[in-house]
Amino acid sequence: MPPRGVKKGSRRARQYEHVKESALERGESADVAEEIAARTVNKERARRGESRESSRLSREDISSGRRAAVRRKRGGSGRTRDQLYEEARDRNIPGRSSMTKSELERALRRA
Repeated sequence: MPPRGVKKGSRRARQYEHVKESALERGESADVAEEIAARTVNKERARRGESRESSRLSREDISSGRRAAVRRKRGGSGRTRDQLYEEARDRNIPGRSSMTKSELERALRRA
């Protein structure tokens, strides 16, 4: 079921189903696939001004479609340095403030 506020049969509902099916094909569990799809749709709604509220990161970060294109092209994680830094902070990785994006990716893989 698409996220709250998304009308059945709308473009966002179709996007939700497409992202969910893609995640399932990649081997994600049903719960994880639904979460990925909901987050993707909610972020796109926030970026386009279709939702009532949105976080700063949702508005200013690169779009999920662009991130996917970058990931396919480079084979990287597709996350921004700020996102990697936030995860490193959550995992309490020492020295994270002076790390580059690639160093953060490496440290998170090891952790």
